[in-house]
Amino acid sequence: MRTKIKYLLSISLFLGLFIIACDPKEDDNDWVYNPTPVTVSLPAFVNTYLGIMPTPSDNPLTEAGIALGRRLFYDKRLSNDNTMSCATCHLQQHAFDDPRRFSEGTNGALGNRNAMAIQNLSWANAMFWDGRRATLEQQAHDPVTNPIEMRNTWTTVESRLRNDATYPQLFYEAFGTLDIDSNLVVKAIAQFERTLVSFHSPFDDYYFNGNTNALTEQQIRGKDIYFGKGHCNDCHSDVLLTDNQFRNNGLDIVLTDIGMGKPTQNPNNNGKFKVPTLRNIALTAPYMHDGRFPDLQAVVDFYSHGIQPNSPNIDEHIAPFGSGFAFSPAEKSDLIAFLQSFTDTSFINNPNFSDPNP
Repeated sequence: MRTKIKYLLSISLFLGLFIIACDPKEDDNDWVYNPTPVTVSLPAFVNTYLGIMPTPSDNPLTEAGIALGRRLFYDKRLSNDNTMSCATCHLQQHAFDDPRRFSEGTNGALGNRNAMAIQNLSWANAMFWDGRRATLEQQAHDPVTNPIEMRNTWTTVESRLRNDATYPQLFYEAFGTLDIDSNLVVKAIAQFERTLVSFHSPFDDYYFNGNTNALTEQQIRGKDIYFGKGHCNDCHSDVLLTDNQFRNNGLDIVLTDIGMGKPTQNPNNNGKFKVPTLRNIALTAPYMHDGRFPDLQAVVDFYSHGIQPNSPNIDEHIAPFGSGFAFSPAEKSDLIAFLQSFTDTSFINNPNFSDPNP
């Protein structure tokens, strides 16, 4: 009897040691959690006009966090069938926007809104066209489980990452834990997205750096329209080329999408959508929340003579001008030329923003 008990105790002890040896505890590796803080390099004029780039206290930028977020941003395993990543609908060559009118989910389903560009979002006060999320972290959480986007579950994503050969180390180095969960995934993605800053366009060189040769004569004429007759600067203002407000620019009399009115449940917000930045606007077609305008010519034509003055809750900056600003053909061409000066080629070619995955 004693021999049998000793045998059972020996087996139990062996199994216990085996389980401990196989359990990937933090002490079983030589990984180091020593996060290196990162300050995003910005032109002097950005610091002058906007101050220090805001970052949340519970998700500061670090080298390891940004590197992890970049890898996750491009990883198709976030989707249910491993075919779709964040970058599928946010392409660097299009200023992290989608050239399709509506993005396509893993099952071929289409949404009813055009994807928004990801750039300079540290200064944004709300996310999505309707402002339904307050932070980049919250925004990054939604597409994974959206039934017309990635169509996955966070339980599946977390399992895939925990069982990956490299992600446990990357998460440990970024956050000091092996407990990989959705909260850490979106924190890492948000860190990477905060580094996607764009302030090196010909417009910046001309307007903020004082290089009078940075714009063509036609673009300078377009600038005068932008800040003058066209009143573009009323909403697409300051360094960000957006005031980050929500406005109805007079697209429709009958609203098929009430925009901000849905998450706020306030009828006074019906028809209001986020004012998008015009930075890299020449790269982010199609335009408006529903991608109805295929090119800048169509956009300028709309503001010239296509505004619906009786649209519900039409913005105060638009209403006084009736159906539009009545641009001449030459003024339209000049304005479009100026809008093209917002293109930042260094942004779309920055290797630090590209796909790091093998």
